Amino acid sequence: MKKIFLFITALILTACSPYGNLTNMEFDELKYPFEVQKIKLDDGRTIAFADEGKGDVIIFVHGLGSYSPAWQKNISVLKEKFRCIAIDLPGYGKSSKEIHSGKMEFYSDVLKELMDKLKIDKATIAGHSMGGQIGIVMALKYPDRVKSLILAAPAGFESFTAGQKQWFRDVMTVDLVKLTNTQTIRANVVSNFYNMPEDAEFMITDRISFRGAKDFENYCYTVVRSVNGMVDQPVIDFLEKVKQPTLILFGENDNLIPNPFLNPGKTEEIAKFGASKIPNNKLVMIPQCGHFLQFEKPEVFNRAVIDFLSN
Repeated sequence: MKKIFLFITALILTACSPYGNLTNMEFDELKYPFEVQKIKLDDGRTIAFADEGKGDVIIFVHGLGSYSPAWQKNISVLKEKFRCIAIDLPGYGKSSKEIHSGKMEFYSDVLKELMDKLKIDKATIAGHSMGGQIGIVMALKYPDRVKSLILAAPAGFESFTAGQKQWFRDVMTVDLVKLTNTQTIRANVVSNFYNMPEDAEFMITDRISFRGAKDFENYCYTVVRSVNGMVDQPVIDFLEKVKQPTLILFGENDNLIPNPFLNPGKTEEIAKFGASKIPNNKLVMIPQCGHFLQFEKPEVFNRAVIDFLSN
């Protein structure tokens, strides 16, 4: 009887939900705001990316569970001054979904190979959240290929104990990602913003729609292994070795950094700590802004990037 009640309740909630009429989509059916190109890497996986504008190259790297459209408000403006390449990391978006390690070094190797295949000698790496940590790893491993760094609410500035790292591994499971319900998906996206813009709604509807994709389970594995990759390859002890000019941006009202469960505190403290370690940097704190700062406050982000790269 209890199972029947729960089933009926779920049906009612689904019927009442504004997302109840969404249809399942394959990843390649997602609507992107720019032309998508694809290139095959030497290991056989396919990488999807946008390539807009001309000039000095900026490669945009999305965060955990995200994809290249997260940068649409930035590419639409910055392509007037720069060549903007936004990548879907392996396992995300329209890139192929083979299982991989999720290590930050793996992702940095992918970026380097993409640059090789596109005949790009040097680029600015712009990374959001996990993408910021990937950018830092790449700057350390391939310093001659990274001209400068743009770190938008980067992962990697926060220190975790061995027990806290194990907590991440225990909590983040494939089933947790796979079985996330509609209400939680929405809550997760909303938590990335101080005040979620209406035009960010696609981040919710896309995430709900591709739950039925044939490669969805591999996407879930990618998310879990990416979390493990961040935990297993911390950069906090190597920030002093970053020699490239670095622009660091944080929203003052970031709900995700520092981790609210493990290290509750002020974002500004984490931001200033990371900035104190990187030798050549500029830190920008954005008021009334959350974790997804490049989408919530694109005018501030875009102006900061133009000023930074014009100096």
